[in-house]
Amino acid sequence: MAKNKTKTAFVCTECGADYPRWLGQCNACGEWNTITEMRQSSVKPSDGGKFSGYAGTASGQSQVKKLSEIDLTELPRMSSQFNELDRVLGGGIVPGSAILIGGHPGAGKSTLLLQTMCKLSEQMNTLYITGEESLQQVAMRANRLGLPTDKLQVLSETSVERICDVADEVKPKIMVVDSIQVVHMADISSSPGSVAQVRESAAFLTRYAKQNGVAVVMVGHVTKDGSLAGPKVLEHCIDCSILLEGESDSRYRTLRSHKNRFGAVNELGVFAMTETGLKEVANPSAIFLSKEVDSASGAVVMVIWEGSRPLLVELQALVDYSPLSNPRRVAVGLEQNRLNLLLAVLHRHGGLMLADQDVFVNVVGGVKVTETSADLALLLALVSSFKDNVLDKGLIAFGEVGLSGEIRPVANGQERLIEAAKHGFTRAIVPKANVPKKPIAGMQVIGVTKLTQAIESI
Repeated sequence: MAKNKTKTAFVCTECGADYPRWLGQCNACGEWNTITEMRQSSVKPSDGGKFSGYAGTASGQSQVKKLSEIDLTELPRMSSQFNELDRVLGGGIVPGSAILIGGHPGAGKSTLLLQTMCKLSEQMNTLYITGEESLQQVAMRANRLGLPTDKLQVLSETSVERICDVADEVKPKIMVVDSIQVVHMADISSSPGSVAQVRESAAFLTRYAKQNGVAVVMVGHVTKDGSLAGPKVLEHCIDCSILLEGESDSRYRTLRSHKNRFGAVNELGVFAMTETGLKEVANPSAIFLSKEVDSASGAVVMVIWEGSRPLLVELQALVDYSPLSNPRRVAVGLEQNRLNLLLAVLHRHGGLMLADQDVFVNVVGGVKVTETSADLALLLALVSSFKDNVLDKGLIAFGEVGLSGEIRPVANGQERLIEAAKHGFTRAIVPKANVPKKPIAGMQVIGVTKLTQAIESI
């Protein structure tokens, strides 16, 4: 028997920074009284057949290979039975990968994974571990959703070592751990959910996934600002990190990829929450467009690029006289600093002063837009609302606006125009460099180079 060598370390419970001795203030995050003493154990791997937590050979030793000797045969991906989830994952679930799914309480993380596992259990060996709910609660949800439950294997456990031992016996191809904040390791003295427990548990499960070729999906909680709870090293050790977002009063959920070693980043999948669980939305652009509603001033449809596909969303702006000495600037779905910047450009190069006006901007459907292709559509919406001029219902716009008032091209311009033409739009105001060489049937494309040209075109 190998003896356990116990070591102590001082770890910040806020950011996870390690220190050789106790300090009153963490030098990394600046928080006070957050450094606690953690006990770490170093156990030598045995040959007893149980998983030891070490990647490599059975003896725990890694082998050095030449890069040319590595087998480049691509591992076959496993379909999750949801096209939107497969899109976000980069084409499916890769065997031996570690996936982290986060989201607010009630967003539908457990529901989505339970639906996926029940469908996959009919094709392969699966294991669903729940640490937050009892087995009866999981069974009740599955029955309520009308899912096939004959072949899905479930386990209620919070010990990481016990989870891996059961997985060695069951030998699943995919395993779900719900959630990473409630599981714990016996060698760590802190409580479940702490920085040390989350870090070591996630690293242990990731090593198990790599060594045994089992796809491990971990559920993670989020903080008030929407970021994943736990240390930042949690996002570094896993292969794919995706967030399930959605407002509590909305039936739509968006699944966005923030890190993916096997696919594109910022890929977007859209689901609708129904009585029978999450249903994927095949045409996301249709749910963000309100074609039945009469057109009003300040509304413009723009084409943004999410991951590997275009997405049509409606942008609304309201400009009204402000009785306040400091007018309000509110942006929902857009960056506040970007709005302030574009208002200055509109004043300097567009000839419109909105210093005494309240400005409210909203992206319909709760979509968060971070790319600069929404600049031109935002300025046109502001002009439309300020002059109370209703824009053409068949108009779309996209393009980046520079500080000197120039309209800069954006990536994938032709694909954006083709997507807009499919939805019946007949007129487009785009950067001149994005005008396609071959005309698009049924669409008039207007290329502009200056902000003044775009304002004159409406």
